[in-house]
Amino acid sequence: MFSLVLAIISLLYTTVGQAGGTAFLALMAFAALPSTEMRPTALGLNIVVATYSTWVFNRNKVVDWIMLRPLLLSSMPAAFAGGLMVLGEEIYKTLTGVVLLLAGAVMIMRRGGAADRIYENPLWGTVSIGAAIGLVSGLTGVGGGVFLAPTLIALNWASPKQTAALSPPFILANSEIGFVGALLAGQFPSSCFGLYAVAALGGAVAGTMIGLKWMSQITVRFILVAVLFVAGIQLVCA
Repeated sequence: MFSLVLAIISLLYTTVGQAGGTAFLALMAFAALPSTEMRPTALGLNIVVATYSTWVFNRNKVVDWIMLRPLLLSSMPAAFAGGLMVLGEEIYKTLTGVVLLLAGAVMIMRRGGAADRIYENPLWGTVSIGAAIGLVSGLTGVGGGVFLAPTLIALNWASPKQTAALSPPFILANSEIGFVGALLAGQFPSSCFGLYAVAALGGAVAGTMIGLKWMSQITVRFILVAVLFVAGIQLVCA
């Protein structure tokens, strides 16, 4: 049953370019997994899901690598630093949940037509945002895409569909670096990780196909807001 829920989470999240790290953490908390296993397990599952999504989006030539480069250059060192840090379980769940709820609120308050006016993103802003998100990603184990997407949309730097394509490679890079940091900090994934990875990959295959072929800008935006609020509430209340 746990693996089935993981597959469903992966399917829902990958329709909007996310890997599901926030919901993976919430599910593991509900299942009473040891806190020392939660972050590395979530990061490992992010790597599995985001690897497939990145491959598909890149094959379809929808990833803006030029925009992604400065984000990755600043986020990856920060994610590694965050991975080396270990917060108390309650602190990091509450912190992550509050940030997700705030991100969802920002997206709701924005005017609907603003998403059609994409502004040029300054290098200093891109680098700063990448570093901040990378640190939080490594610290919490969520991968960072769920922070990246609402930030880019709120600043009018990318459309919902563009962020859905940018998020998987961003999540992949930061999750890999954060995972290494977590291992060096003495945290290791669950012994059942192989089974969980297969379930998450199965959901990612279906979700990525749905998101790439059938999701509109408005639908992606609506689902992303729902994902932010559900995950945020789950983590705060876990």
